[in-house]
Amino acid sequence: MRGPYGFEMNEGCESCGLRAASFFCQLTPHPCQLAFIRRDDFLRLLAKHPEMHQGVVKQLTTLYNGACEQLRTVGLSASVPEKVARLLLDWAAEGKLTKAGTQIKLPLTHEEIAAFVGTTRETVTRTLGEFKNKHLVVLQGSTLTIADRTALECIGGM
Repeated sequence: MRGPYGFEMNEGCESCGLRAASFFCQLTPHPCQLAFIRRDDFLRLLAKHPEMHQGVVKQLTTLYNGACEQLRTVGLSASVPEKVARLLLDWAAEGKLTKAGTQIKLPLTHEEIAAFVGTTRETVTRTLGEFKNKHLVVLQGSTLTIADRTALECIGGM
């Protein structure tokens, strides 16, 4: 069954017994591309090429560990400043080291960050403003520089 914009809609979920059509949407902190393969096609591919099993298990383990880390980062944080600090520090792992600190290009708008951490856009804007006033970060458009990583780690409970 085709859904909005021509996306395939699931006819139901065997694992949970849900028999209603569903459409999935996921907000991601980084730009991404998705490729879909039908379950039966994937299982046939694995049966035909058993050497792929180890690679699939490694990839699934990496994805699982990433999901657990995201849960710790966002889901188990007590406050919005803690959640935002952890998210910024996570993005900083791929940032550019400069004399002023670690520079990152914010991949999401304040509204998208708010949806990601479970708060409002105004709270994210206020939190980033507080980080800026405390000289923890420097904001220039969508470029953010983490000027005081130690203090941001302290706020993030790391």
